[in-house]
Amino acid sequence: MRMVDIIEKKRDGQQLTKEEIRFVVDGYTNDTLPDYQMSAFLMAVYFQGMTAEETAELTLAMLDSGDQIDLANIHGIKVDKHSTGGVGDTTTLVLAPLVAAVGVPVAKMSGRGLGHTGGTLDKLESVPGFHVEITEEQFIELVNRNQVAVIGQSGNLTPADKKMYSLRDVTATVNSIPLIASSIMSKKMASGADAIVLDVKVGAGAFMKNIDDARKLADAMVEIGNQVGRNTLAVISDMNQPLGFAIGNALEVKEAIATLQGNGPDDLQELCLVLGSKMVLLAEKAKTEEEARTMLLQTMKDGTALSKFKEFLAAQGGDASVIDDMTKLPTAKYQIPVPAPSNGYVSEIIADEVGTAAMLLGAGRATKESTIDLSVGVVLHKKVGDAVNKDEPIATIHSNAENVEEVTKRIIDAYTFTDQQPEKKPIIYQ
Repeated sequence: MRMVDIIEKKRDGQQLTKEEIRFVVDGYTNDTLPDYQMSAFLMAVYFQGMTAEETAELTLAMLDSGDQIDLANIHGIKVDKHSTGGVGDTTTLVLAPLVAAVGVPVAKMSGRGLGHTGGTLDKLESVPGFHVEITEEQFIELVNRNQVAVIGQSGNLTPADKKMYSLRDVTATVNSIPLIASSIMSKKMASGADAIVLDVKVGAGAFMKNIDDARKLADAMVEIGNQVGRNTLAVISDMNQPLGFAIGNALEVKEAIATLQGNGPDDLQELCLVLGSKMVLLAEKAKTEEEARTMLLQTMKDGTALSKFKEFLAAQGGDASVIDDMTKLPTAKYQIPVPAPSNGYVSEIIADEVGTAAMLLGAGRATKESTIDLSVGVVLHKKVGDAVNKDEPIATIHSNAENVEEVTKRIIDAYTFTDQQPEKKPIIYQ
């Protein structure tokens, strides 16, 4: 088998066999195929696409390139959630204790963030003492005991994906639905979940800018999951503005606590209830989504969800008293209001710009080596559709530096105001 023949075949729009796809993935993982040939292959896929069968085979080949986590010793159906990313995406902090509170085992492997804010691990480490350095045995024991635990990604999971993603990043082939779908699904499957709920973001602050592309990606991932024996569902949700109000690690923990109490932002709470209902349904803890939603709302109302969050934090060394006294969370030295430049209604908030503003404060990582400041970030006060008076605060900057001119300008520039109240977009599209 020759790589040049496979490149030519895909270039001409023909379907590749399982053996040909394995040859490509194994060869590139083992360094027997050079970057220039793999680049040509990725570009051919970018232009010609892949069938559902090819995409499933690519996913399995990437999955088999490294280790896989065995969660067989955890009781029950393990359901994982994956978001394609956005600004202020606090859903995991809410969902993990929320669905665990109704008996769904949440065995979560999470990473550190690169970009606007930290990843789930960074956010949780805002809680003094919380740590993710636990063994696989401790991880399994905690999930069996408390229904929830979070561990850092470790081992040699999907090395093919790591290599291929680095190459896609520098060859302008990132934005290919078969390549995105196989990258995400290979990692989720390697993490050992029995079932997967996908949150596919769409809009100006998301990877997928329009609903058609978001739907294609959701369809592709659901088809892969179901083809390879993982019960999979997807939700397409809005990312035309930041989710919730808080962007920043400790600030998002505070917002997660409020949401578990039933007092969170409407968009964040609704998204968590929709995703959580699907997780409960796939875990076979409810017969319908309506029943699942009622169960989740009850845990917010009676305090069970918040108690589960306390239990989860304490089990991994965290000071659970932060839930009752949020002043114990890292707090920035300065809180600086951002005044509205004019009267009107908010018609748009460019999510990426607000995210970049938070990163400039130190809430995220520009490079893997960057150090995160867990206390800083941005809290929005006005979202799309809200009325604003000139000089009224549209946001508050939480900073450890007094000079925040550039950050202030970015936030103001991210907002657009109009005379007429715009229609609010739905949080869930499909």
